[in-house]
Amino acid sequence: MAFPATRLRRLRVSEEMRRLVRETHLDVSDLIYPVFVTEGKGVVIPVEAMPGVQRFSVDTLLGEIETVVAAGITGVIIFGVPAAKDTLAAGAWAEDGVVQKAVRQIKDRFAGLLVATDVCLCGYTDHGHCGVVENGRIINDASVEILARTAVSHARAGADIVAPSDMMDGRVGAIRSALDRAGYQDVAVMAYSAKYASAFYGPFREAADSKPQFGDRRSYQMDPHNAAEALTEVSLDLDEGADIVMVKPALAYLDVIYRVKERFGRPVAAYNVSGEYSLVKAAAARGWVDERAVVLEMLTSIRRAGADIILTYFAKDAAGWLSQE
Repeated sequence: MAFPATRLRRLRVSEEMRRLVRETHLDVSDLIYPVFVTEGKGVVIPVEAMPGVQRFSVDTLLGEIETVVAAGITGVIIFGVPAAKDTLAAGAWAEDGVVQKAVRQIKDRFAGLLVATDVCLCGYTDHGHCGVVENGRIINDASVEILARTAVSHARAGADIVAPSDMMDGRVGAIRSALDRAGYQDVAVMAYSAKYASAFYGPFREAADSKPQFGDRRSYQMDPHNAAEALTEVSLDLDEGADIVMVKPALAYLDVIYRVKERFGRPVAAYNVSGEYSLVKAAAARGWVDERAVVLEMLTSIRRAGADIILTYFAKDAAGWLSQE
């Protein structure tokens, strides 16, 4: 029925009415908070490109986790920043590696917190690429073997979720098989299934000290021009045993998030990445935008597109704002 019988403004007349008919809901339980852990003791290093984000040593990270849990956030994802790097990323799978130590201590103290770990090699290699390099080329199958070994070491430390972010072909199946053989059938795989070779990752590379020392990552991360290819990547990862699939970045790829959710109906994560975070922080610092309003609108848009889970550096702030609402 047309106007005047239909007046859509009737459903917008008050906050109570708007809440009653709201289609998309954003809750703190939808959020995962990324943290960076490094070697040493008593270490808290601000990341200049990401205001409010720090690198922590394991001991200081535990204090940060206390604030995360107090905010009602139920999950974190850990990125390691090792003291030493080498060609084959030995620190990635070391039993006394920085991520492994962090996971053990977090799970010992915060047993109910979901702990995910980033499974990649770029932060551990001296060349900064996500796999084994031979003659200037990233070698897929040799890289997959190391990634599977790394995932098992994270599971052994107590990780609930391993999250391969490298974009090597076949790594999800290799990781799932390795976990199952080692007795970690209950450890979930959250695959970075559609990870684009994006311009939005710059601040993260400062935080994780993972900038490539030569070339770029376009030979293994996805071309930003492609969307149908993302559906193929997701389909392959699900067939190989992924429990959750991820689209990264989030805001520039809302259409991909929507298509993935519509096509597969499986749990979808989206990463609200460092560049998206830093742009808002910079604008808010100059008074150009209302940070709270912009952040909640952005996160809601990611949920509305179809994401069930949002990885975001805004998680702590968003948790506080949502509790006030």
